[in-house]
Amino acid sequence: MNSHQTILQLRTMPKALYRITPQVQQVVTESGINEGMCYLFLRHTSASLVIQENADPDVLVDLEQFLSKLVPEGNHYIHSAEGLDDMPAHIRTALTHTSEHIPIARGRLLLGTWQGIYIWEHRQHRHQRELVVHVIGR
Repeated sequence: MNSHQTILQLRTMPKALYRITPQVQQVVTESGINEGMCYLFLRHTSASLVIQENADPDVLVDLEQFLSKLVPEGNHYIHSAEGLDDMPAHIRTALTHTSEHIPIARGRLLLGTWQGIYIWEHRQHRHQRELVVHVIGR
């Protein structure tokens, strides 16, 4: 059993989903592992990690609009030390994920045809995000 770990530094733009499948696949390829698992962990409390449709960009727009309606920004939250978008970002992260795991076969992520890996930025500002990519297998 072999193991390979990398921390990717990823720059986001405000409130959007960013496809990171190619960067994650690159880490898997560099690991030399052909069969195993890829574990992903986003080291933040105001952004999410999701697997979502990669073909129609309208899906991503609809997701952002839906979650914005479900968790609106404003001054009605107690925690507002980092701005009016901070507490809603924490709630949005709590409703989604900060980790995923994806099987690997023949050195490739076993994602479905329409699946992509995304970081979902919930803040109104650009951020530098850290994604831990841990690949285990043989």
